[in-house]
Amino acid sequence: MKTYMPRPQDVERGWYVIDAAGVALGRLATEAAVLLRGKHKPMFAPHMDTGDHVVVVNASGVVMTAGKAAKAVHYSHSGYPGGLKSRSVERMLADEPEKVVWNAVRGMLPKGTLGRRQLLKLHVYAGPEHPHSAQQPQPYGLRYASPASRGENAGTAGGAGTAGGKAAAGVAAGPGQESGGQ
Repeated sequence: MKTYMPRPQDVERGWYVIDAAGVALGRLATEAAVLLRGKHKPMFAPHMDTGDHVVVVNASGVVMTAGKAAKAVHYSHSGYPGGLKSRSVERMLADEPEKVVWNAVRGMLPKGTLGRRQLLKLHVYAGPEHPHSAQQPQPYGLRYASPASRGENAGTAGGAGTAGGKAAAGVAAGPGQESGGQ
């Protein structure tokens, strides 16, 4: 049996929209990088660009935990002697949040021509509007986002992880189980 190798004409590219409001930056960047590389597809090959287009909206609402925004510093260099510039990520989030998200995703992609080609499929916008509605992007629910950013009740008595939560969600109790609680 031969190993399957995808051909460029076999790759079908989809469009996904990720809402970044209230989501931790690192968790958002890892999910976006997985979609851009195509690792969620069975035809993934590390040497090919099999990924999808990703549109990130509400980048201004992304959060950084434990005060990292004030501590982290972004450096850039002009290429001239003494041309090193530094800005705190907190200031970058206020001025240009798209660049913060773009840099975080860029760091999680392969270095080289393949990573640069995959990064061209990332589209980041500070607000809720984007010009890609003609491509009919599908909303993408983040797998590792905090329950608060997904709108779920986390840590309450009727949460999803308790028996009371199952009964409240309409799941029937099995034989030998009470439907109300413990």
